Amino acid sequence: MNVERIRRLLEAVRDGRQTPEDALNALRDLPFEDLGFAKIDHHRQLRRGFPEVILCRGKTTPQVVEIFRKLAEREGMVLATRAEPSVYEAVHAVVPAAEYHEAARAITYGQPSASLPGNVLIVSAGTADIPVAEEAAITAQMAGATVTRLFDVGVAGLHRLLGHRKELEQATVIIVVAGMEGALASVVGGLVDKPLVAVPTSVGYGASFHGLAPLLTMLNSCASGVAVVNIDNGFGAGHFAALLCRTLQSHRERA
Repeated sequence: MNVERIRRLLEAVRDGRQTPEDALNALRDLPFEDLGFAKIDHHRQLRRGFPEVILCRGKTTPQVVEIFRKLAEREGMVLATRAEPSVYEAVHAVVPAAEYHEAARAITYGQPSASLPGNVLIVSAGTADIPVAEEAAITAQMAGATVTRLFDVGVAGLHRLLGHRKELEQATVIIVVAGMEGALASVVGGLVDKPLVAVPTSVGYGASFHGLAPLLTMLNSCASGVAVVNIDNGFGAGHFAALLCRTLQSHRERA
């Protein structure tokens, strides 16, 4: 349950449009709702500014559907990651307004209540990195961030990246998604004065060790100001970038 919904609930009680008993029933499942197989954290939106996210991998389809339905009812906004098309079809049958983002392998419902300041630029080294880049993009958008995409600008053809200096300079936060040797994060980090989130992907040949090679490259970046998330963790990068934009918003509001 988000802040705006609780505010409307309290105002309805104050104005006599809702009884205290009804309000208690609406708040009964705070801080969490126990489904037996899952405990849904309905308090997370209040603490973190973003509702609980469903990682579909490892869950049964009925489990995903039930968690998604409960979050849609209570939060008004849902993000489910690593979802196969068959899982989406089952969710869509119960929540018809749910949308599937094929490239990101994500299911979404609803929209953020407000937009965050700034701009998150998602940069991918290659086309094969787009699924992870899109997961980051959809996550940041669901958190309220404005997102710009810049794909297939890896170091194998550096002139492709240098042709987009304006986009790099205008970004508030940059997410760089790269497999193989993962050098793109250091290159971008050496060109801009922006916070940069590096995402290693499992894209690459045998000696990339399913993303370990780019992970180590990014952790040992020559550029300063580079934060690194785990292999293929587009969600973590998108959420972190949105938090940076939210912090910018908080500073502006206090100024």
